[in-house]
Amino acid sequence: MKEMLDRQADYTLKLEGRFLVAELHAPHQVLSTSACSGGLTDRVRFLVNHQSCEGQGHMERFEWMTALGETGYHRHVCKELGLEPEAVALMGTAANMNYAARVVETFAELRVCAVVTAGVEGNAGCAGDPANWHETESGEIKRHPHDGTINTMLLINWPLTPGAMARAVVTMTEGKSAALQELAVSSLYSRDLATGTGTDQYCIAAPVDEAKRPKARTGHHAKLGELIGRAVRGATREALRWQNGLEASSTRSVYHALKRYGLKAEPFLAAMKSRLAADEFALFDKNIRSVIHDPCVSAAAYAYAAVWDRLRHGTLSPVLAAPLLRQQAAVLASSLAAKPEAWPSCYEQLVVREDALLDTVYDAIALGWRLKWT
Repeated sequence: MKEMLDRQADYTLKLEGRFLVAELHAPHQVLSTSACSGGLTDRVRFLVNHQSCEGQGHMERFEWMTALGETGYHRHVCKELGLEPEAVALMGTAANMNYAARVVETFAELRVCAVVTAGVEGNAGCAGDPANWHETESGEIKRHPHDGTINTMLLINWPLTPGAMARAVVTMTEGKSAALQELAVSSLYSRDLATGTGTDQYCIAAPVDEAKRPKARTGHHAKLGELIGRAVRGATREALRWQNGLEASSTRSVYHALKRYGLKAEPFLAAMKSRLAADEFALFDKNIRSVIHDPCVSAAAYAYAAVWDRLRHGTLSPVLAAPLLRQQAAVLASSLAAKPEAWPSCYEQLVVREDALLDTVYDAIALGWRLKWT
């Protein structure tokens, strides 16, 4: 069963089961990460995004694909679609193609269509995070199945210079990273916010048309760059909403704010149980969702994380670490208590140990909960 998602003079975009296929009806300049037919070329006629496996527990399929190798996998997918491998730029993912998000932006003669599939639950990272595998001289690498890839298909209706194609990659990537910043997606490999995943892929296509002067600017200051950034940012955000249930309101959480600093549900509850009396903890446990999603509490948790970030990055002197974090912890406690006037008392009662900064968060929440009902 095929579903038409977009029909233009230069291309058609269709959903075909586990395949998302853009067929280019005229010669295009294509820049892609495809293992075969990748790089900059004018010979590609199909852009394909393919769900290659499920995100969890699909090891038999994953091992079969790994045994095929990148070229073998490319040829297998093309054979399934009935396409010549040399004419295809391919992206693979565990994301569901039914969750692909399409955003179109226009200005004057320009039209940009971004089609994104995205998942970040198992593979989100920040550029420069520690890596755990290395490509050897033989070309072999240590492979792991990852539940998380952001694949971007970008279709531009106007010819671009080769330099503008290259710059479009930068703008597209910044748009993706901006969406992750909006949603405060944590790196799973460091204490930083994520900028992407370790397996992100893309295809960019722009027509070859000698009757039109190619655009030479795709950066922030050009309208075309603005359209690219807005389309990719919006499509990435929407794809994450469908694939991971991740949207702005769902990030209003103490867990989300401090996840990258190690705050997790089980240790958090254990910490609360050890800090509260039995009856206090029983009530707390029954109302845990309202606590962690309270807007004032989550705002204070984000503030604590932001100050922690600035100390880590050297914006603030380490000499000030204890008093600055103590201030934010007092806000957290008084916010949970719904007693802003209790801030001075909270500040006096809280202690910051620089070797256990998360303990201060636990202490603040326990203090705030006790104060709320006394």
